[in-house]
Amino acid sequence: MSLNPKPTVMRALSSSSLKGVVSIPGDKSISHRSLILGALAIGQTRITGLLEGQDVLDTAKAMVAFGAVVEKNDQSEWLVDGVGVGGFAEPSTVVDCGNSGTGVRLIIGAMSTTPINATFTGDHSLNSRPMERVTNPLSKFGVTTFGRSKGRLPMTVIGARSPIPVKYDVPVPSAQVKSALLLAALNAPGETIITEKEITRDHTERMLSSFGADISVENISNRRSIKLCGHSELNGQNICVPSDPSSAAFPICAAIIVEGSDIFVPNITLNETRAGLYKTLIEMGANLSFENEREESGEPVADIRACFSPDLKGVEVPPERAASMIDEYPILSVVAANATGKTIMRGVKELRVKESDRIDVMAKGLRANGVFVDEGEDWWVVKGNGMGSVKGGSICQTFLDHRIAMSFLVLGLSSQNYVEIDDCLPIKTSFPNFIELMLEIGANMEVRDL
Repeated sequence: MSLNPKPTVMRALSSSSLKGVVSIPGDKSISHRSLILGALAIGQTRITGLLEGQDVLDTAKAMVAFGAVVEKNDQSEWLVDGVGVGGFAEPSTVVDCGNSGTGVRLIIGAMSTTPINATFTGDHSLNSRPMERVTNPLSKFGVTTFGRSKGRLPMTVIGARSPIPVKYDVPVPSAQVKSALLLAALNAPGETIITEKEITRDHTERMLSSFGADISVENISNRRSIKLCGHSELNGQNICVPSDPSSAAFPICAAIIVEGSDIFVPNITLNETRAGLYKTLIEMGANLSFENEREESGEPVADIRACFSPDLKGVEVPPERAASMIDEYPILSVVAANATGKTIMRGVKELRVKESDRIDVMAKGLRANGVFVDEGEDWWVVKGNGMGSVKGGSICQTFLDHRIAMSFLVLGLSSQNYVEIDDCLPIKTSFPNFIELMLEIGANMEVRDL
């Protein structure tokens, strides 16, 4: 079971201009998938730029538990010697996935069509989150699971002894559900077909193709159909992980709302299934530019320059954009608090089942700092009164949610008074050097002694 160290309270205060080059760690989604697919491949996968946050390190440990060899060499490359599709061994102990919902859901999918058993657990936050959205469709392959009420961890997964191919329409936009099913389909005979109504991040499809899977993607009548033929052999690859656009969102949004700021953020993936926030910021009037656009490891990449943007306007974010920016709504709400007018966000009920109920947690924290927020089950509205209008002066609960913690710290950088968070430690799960990086470019943040 994961143990949580003593919380560390942190305060962010109004800052002068943020300036400099900001090197963002590797993309978390691609990092998870690199390790898992490397473990399912034959031969060695060599990974550069892997995110070394706790979430990804927990996935690396899990792959070792299933029989792969995972090591970091002297050149800071991660090497994965895989066991092949269907080659996972049964773990000798409980697999602890820490705080990572992506990690545990994808790993459950990857092992679910192999005739082995595995028990999964995590920290308090992960163990409170629903797994049925993944385990229910996986049962169609012949998988059996035993968990706590509402499908929560700890959970034992009994892999299908004779898996069958599946046809499944994903009911809500979820890259985790889609990816878990595709990973399960690798060791099922015949053709599995996954259909999604709204396009979600497609790193799994891209990477499966590069590893040699028999996979095809087709857009039909506003639906996206993904076909995968099982029992293909995957071959180890050389992977260069681009920088994470979700992590980049925090210094970029900070630069947009802190007067005089001008930062340069290189090597950010601009995959269309991940770039919704940047489209929205430009619509709001943000001063962003994209330079040196290129392709690396099958992903579109660019360098981003972000400057202070004093005349931001509230916008209505199209609900169909939600899947491409679902992790960025908390930081978008901080920008919206500094814009003029209402920013309306719809089709976002997915936020209620993340590391925390992100709508509820952000709404409470913003209100405590003087920002108007209205919310419903599947929508929320933030009304801003212009740049520098946020009063601040309150402490915000983070509920062990890394994106909530970073969002409220960014809020404090342009508020009239400090903004505090009850614990900055969860930030390390996805962005280990966030605080150091922000201090280097001029952010006014400090640990508060209690």
